[in-house]
Amino acid sequence: MKKVFLLLLCTFLLVGCSSKSDNLKSFKDYNSKKGTYQLKGTMSLISNEDEFIYDIDVAVKDNKYYKVMLTNTINNHVQVILKNDDGVYVVTPNLNKSFKFQSEWPSNSSQAYLIESLIKDINNDADSKITETKDGFTIEAKVNYPNNAKLDSEVITTDKNYNIKKVEVLNIDGNAILTVNVKDLNYNPSLKDTTFNLNELITIEKEKKESTKETCLSTCKENDTACAASCETENTSTTLDEIIYPLYVPTDTYLSSKDTVSTDNGNRVILTFAGTDPFILVEEVAVKTDEMEIVPVSGEPLLLGSTVGALTSNALYWTSNGIDYYLTSNTLDSSEMMTIAESITNSSSLVASTK
Repeated sequence: MKKVFLLLLCTFLLVGCSSKSDNLKSFKDYNSKKGTYQLKGTMSLISNEDEFIYDIDVAVKDNKYYKVMLTNTINNHVQVILKNDDGVYVVTPNLNKSFKFQSEWPSNSSQAYLIESLIKDINNDADSKITETKDGFTIEAKVNYPNNAKLDSEVITTDKNYNIKKVEVLNIDGNAILTVNVKDLNYNPSLKDTTFNLNELITIEKEKKESTKETCLSTCKENDTACAASCETENTSTTLDEIIYPLYVPTDTYLSSKDTVSTDNGNRVILTFAGTDPFILVEEVAVKTDEMEIVPVSGEPLLLGSTVGALTSNALYWTSNGIDYYLTSNTLDSSEMMTIAESITNSSSLVASTK
């Protein structure tokens, strides 16, 4: 009798494991075939207890070409991560500015809004697991964010047919830091050849902006100059009147000097921090150029709280609230530079006048 019981128990366990394994395999098989797709939804990011929400529109072709459009829902600031045969770009259309990377993005780190990245995370984690729920499945796996040590694992929520509905990226304490909610996932999108073209992207965004401006002006009464001025979204000031100081500075590191220098486009503030982990922070007003400015960068795109920056081995560039920032250090690692940058980006209202 005991042998029969043990045999039944073993059979039960094997069937249970087989079922879970089959479900995980089915998820991977179903989604790995989706090399071309369009995903729309929202992405929320918790940064220093502040929450930033983006509308996201992701277009992927043959797991080779990518266009990830991120629209900050607070200020409608648009940035686009674009990958084509020429390289990887982080484009800020309203400034006519782009960072160009020679990078392995997106394959060199996890990306919560890319299907093939989720499958790669599952394959790389021998302990990844799937659990059946009332509405579908949840999948748990470790993640790989080399430049953000805070992110540890992810939970993928699907329906009964393995269609992805939500992705939560968790810190080591199990708190969701980054969440992607999928509103629409089209596995057979009509993508034009120009979808991943940089010049086409700039043209489309420029037309959108002009259309928005015209719509705004049409609501203004005749001779209402104040209303007309409010429709102008360009920042015409080139003078940085206030310094924004980081709320986070590494231990035993302190501000040793601040200098303001004149440039052809206005002024530039240089903050020098000395101590255990010295670094330099440069701030100046972001100025739109008439022609697309492409800045070559040997590094990676990096999602900060309210913007996407460019990270190199010893520097971080980003634009936030109309200000260009450049942070460089020979001692800080990428996580520390990111923490400093987020404390600046998230605290733009906490400023000290230079006057």
